[in-house]
Amino acid sequence: MSIKPPTTATLSSKYQIVIPKSVCEDQDWQSGQEFAFIPKGNGMLMMPVPSLIDLQGIAEGADISHVRDRNNKS
Repeated sequence: MSIKPPTTATLSSKYQIVIPKSVCEDQDWQSGQEFAFIPKGNGMLMMPVPSLIDLQGIAEGADISHVRDRNNKS
């Protein structure tokens, strides 16, 4: 088992980071894709924002019998 060195990038003077091609290919990220940045301790979690098509059917079969509507005060 070999240990793979971490892939790094440098923050530019314009506060930009180029994501290494190998990371994009491993994650199947595409040019123009939108990302969300989520604070996580001393770091930042970067997650691709899913499209509406990606979310279609995600809650199929979910049990909503115990979900309370905001207008339902009971």
